Amino acid sequence: MICKNVQTLEKIEEIIQGVIVGDHRSIAKAITVIENNTVKARKMITSIFPHTGKAHIIGITGPGGSGKSTLIHQIILNYRRRDKSVGVIAVDPTSPFTGGAFLGDRIRMQPLSTDQGVFIRSMATRNYQGGIAKATKDAVKVLDAAGKDIIIVETVGAGQSEVEIIKVAQTVVVLFAPGLGDEIQAIKAGIMEIGDIFVVNKADRENANKTVVDIQAMLRLNNDERAWRPPVLQTTAITGEGVSKLIEKLEEHKSFLEEKMGQKRSREKAEAELVEAIKNKAASLIIDELKKKGKLTEYITKILEEKSDPVSIAEKMLVNEFRIQKKCQS
Repeated sequence: MICKNVQTLEKIEEIIQGVIVGDHRSIAKAITVIENNTVKARKMITSIFPHTGKAHIIGITGPGGSGKSTLIHQIILNYRRRDKSVGVIAVDPTSPFTGGAFLGDRIRMQPLSTDQGVFIRSMATRNYQGGIAKATKDAVKVLDAAGKDIIIVETVGAGQSEVEIIKVAQTVVVLFAPGLGDEIQAIKAGIMEIGDIFVVNKADRENANKTVVDIQAMLRLNNDERAWRPPVLQTTAITGEGVSKLIEKLEEHKSFLEEKMGQKRSREKAEAELVEAIKNKAASLIIDELKKKGKLTEYITKILEEKSDPVSIAEKMLVNEFRIQKKCQS
């Protein structure tokens, strides 16, 4: 058993070293380990973390059918012409049969698969909320440690719920297509507030200009005093028209973050990651301890017998079992 563990550790170390030198097979293996969410995954992230922090992470989000994958294909081509290496995490819906990704985005970007400067990986949401997969953040760290200059994360395309991308990306691009009309009104409370750049794709269609005007009006209604004013651009991804302008704005926003925001956004992102990690770890430890004591079954029975509700049980359990008391609120 000890021999097997040593072999496993040696294999993980080999993958880590491969990631650091940018080997695509090692990157793929590392992301698979992360998706499987094993103890090995945590060792891997701990080892590669010092090599992260250099990439520009771009989130592409927006309603389904707005052309995210086609636009990403054009963005990659533009960055490659600038001799930038690119990594893509395309988050797809989960198959109800296999639990895996549908791979639709990866198929659309297939022509780029032979380019050694590009790495594309599809990832299933596995019912994780927010338009991204639970493993997305760590997969981005792998691509960052592998030396990718640009990392693009494409969300599923579910609309208002896709705000999790702001915890991953430094620059968020929100994509629309003409003809959405009242749908913009429906999603303004979520996705409209996280965009750094707004893009109306399929600009060759009728009503493209009206969609631009609608988005600009929505942004004015937001009425907050942002240092960065989100631009609204038009593209036709199928031909590449307008994509070079989008690249310019992406570079502008990157410079803005470096020059004007300083460490503020990075600090906020680090804080959000730490808080989430503490919550996950604490919850896991508490549940494991309750299972050992046989208390979890007891509490579940109380809920089923309608003797108490989950929130009340949680509050009492934290006090009685773990001596964690809620502070009095004035």
